[in-house]
Amino acid sequence: MSNTEKLKNFLVQEIIPDLEEAIDEMFGFIEKAKMASIADKEELQELQEMHSECKDIVIEIEAGDMDDNEAGDILAEFVEMKTSDDE
Repeated sequence: MSNTEKLKNFLVQEIIPDLEEAIDEMFGFIEKAKMASIADKEELQELQEMHSECKDIVIEIEAGDMDDNEAGDILAEFVEMKTSDDE
């Protein structure tokens, strides 16, 4: 399996669903509190931007616009982020 396929699978099966869950939780928290701090709004914006970037990467892979080396580098970054979040 190529790095581009691994990256796409990792994004679609792990990262994007995790981001969507975090975004939903943040919206729920903000709605429940009836007010959001600046920090909450910034965190929500960061999550939404990362979600959008991940979807853009998937589109880039599907279009064949990403080489395998670049995909490997990005995959390594995401795996590192994911494993440090799980600790």
